[in-house]
Parts: sequence; C-alpha cells; structure tokens
Amino acid sequence: KKPFLLPKLLNETELTNLFNALANKKHKAMLFTAYSSGLRVSEIVNRKISDIDSKRMQILVQRAKGKKDRYVNLSPLVLDILRKYIQEYKPRPKVYLFESEQTFTAYPTRTVQQIFTNAKHKAGIRKEVGIHSLRHSFATHLTNRGADLNAVKELLGHSSLAATQVYTHNSIEKLRAIHDKLHPRQ
Repeated sequence: KKPFLLPKLLNETELTNLFNALANKKHKAMLFTAYSSGLRVSEIVNRKISDIDSKRMQILVQRAKGKKDRYVNLSPLVLDILRKYIQEYKPRPKVYLFESEQTFTAYPTRTVQQIFTNAKHKAGIRKEVGIHSLRHSFATHLTNRGADLNAVKELLGHSSLAATQVYTHNSIEKLRAIHDKLHPRQ
C-alpha cells in the first residue's frame, strides 16, 4: 500500500524569516508571488507581464499542469511588490515577469529552486522542504482559516477534490484547541 505522507509546510514565522532573508527584489517578488498565489515553480517562471491583471486583481495561469488555464488571486501586497520590482530592477523585464538577465527568456526552474534553498538556509530553516512547500503552505493556511475546499481546489488548479483534501489535515494548534475545549477531564 502506498504510504500517505502529509505535505511539508512552513509556518507563518518561517515564511516571514524566509522572505526577510531575500535581499534581491526579483527573488523576493518571485517567492512571495509563489506563496501568495499558490503557484507551482513552473507556473512562476512562465508568467508573463501581460498575465498580471491589476484591474481585476488576478494572475492568468495559462497551460498549467494538465494544459489547463486558470486565474489566481493577486493580493494588493503582491501587486505592490511586483510593481516596485519592475520599476526598480535593472534590466527591466520585457516579456516574462521574471526574466533571465543573460538570455532575456524565462528563468530556469532550477535557478528558482536554488534561490529558495539559499533563502531557506539564510533564514535558518532546517526543515527538509523545497520550493513546492510554498504551494503546500498556501493551501494549508487557507484551509486552516476556514476557506472552502472547492475554492482552494480551483485556486490550485486541481482537477479533483481528492487532490485538494490532503490540505485538510488539522494543524497542531487546531487539534490542541479542540482537545482543550472538548476533553471531558478539563
């Protein structure tokens, strides 16, 4: 039987430390966008400037996993971070949101993975997590705050609810609160 493994997550303090460890505006914008929108690394590197819709506060994700298109939410904070990055970063990106400075094409996924690993070490995070943990953290934080599972499914681009249900595992804090409130010997 295939083992059931819970997704590896970063808590909010670890995320704050991770983002604070990033001095480069492009790297910060990249990882912050990945977390706040729940994007896969391949979806981050393939985002074009034209995919950002600041009027509707959405990011268009075209031809993602399963060759599906979807929209994800764009928070005002991420929009502000992206605007500052695009205005101040030299050379300014022309097509892709995060362009390679050498080739002016999409950033390689391996480079983004290395940026995450470097920031994780600089932030003192010792967990065995990769960049995909930003997506897992996004989904888990939403479900822990009471987000509708169908909405999380759509944001993540999952084709079935079963794929999303892995994020419904309860956090230690939630379990402790239930225990403390309902245990008969309290």
